[in-house]
Amino acid sequence: MASSPSLLTSTTTSKLTTPPPLLSSLPSKTVNRVTTTNNALTSSRITRRRELMSTLSLTAAGTLIMSSSCLVPPALAALEEEYAKETAEVISKVRSTINMAKTDPNIAEAVAELREASNTWVAKYRREKTLLGRPSFRDMYSALNAVSGHYVSFGPTATIPAKRKTRILEEMDTAEKALLKGR
Repeated sequence: MASSPSLLTSTTTSKLTTPPPLLSSLPSKTVNRVTTTNNALTSSRITRRRELMSTLSLTAAGTLIMSSSCLVPPALAALEEEYAKETAEVISKVRSTINMAKTDPNIAEAVAELREASNTWVAKYRREKTLLGRPSFRDMYSALNAVSGHYVSFGPTATIPAKRKTRILEEMDTAEKALLKGR
């Protein structure tokens, strides 16, 4: 299908050869001065816009650098303190529970409290990506898994074998040391 000549557009543009009607009544020197002034205003507007954009981008970059260079945001600091406090509480609860005698009448209740505390701790901190790679979290999670698995398999009154108990206590010690170092 051939294109019709009426749809083709012209690439030439017409230029004004005469000043606009308002300026036509002014002498030619005045018209040239007004045109030059308009060009200078347009040029200065572009320059100011560029300066403004440059200033804004530098300010935004500076703000980004300053915010990323802060050591710990306040929300994360609160999480850190809460994590350290609750982890220390769970460590002491694990130690006291696994060191209880088999004949102690409160062992079943202590195991139930420990399982509840460990489930709460794991559910709360397992979702925090900032804590997942920490040695304190890793060791604590491993120890809680071993303790919980033992009591689920053998019941709340079954004593933990010496080898497993030693490993759990070692993991608690390393988790506590890492926690003190902020790791």
